[in-house]
Amino acid sequence: MPFIQEDGGRLNNFAKEPKIYQATPPTATQKRNYIFYGIGALALVSSLIFIAYSASSMG
Repeated sequence: MPFIQEDGGRLNNFAKEPKIYQATPPTATQKRNYIFYGIGALALVSSLIFIAYSASSMG
């Protein structure tokens, strides 16, 4: 683990830095999956809001 020695003899540890790499753009299949995930998430949140509203307006 990399460390430096500061004034007074104190050691200061640093985390090992991860290897940097170039990100690749998403493929057409990944883009399509992102759309489906977004639609699914929107449906889930909308249904939860509808259920919460329905439950709070009962009675």
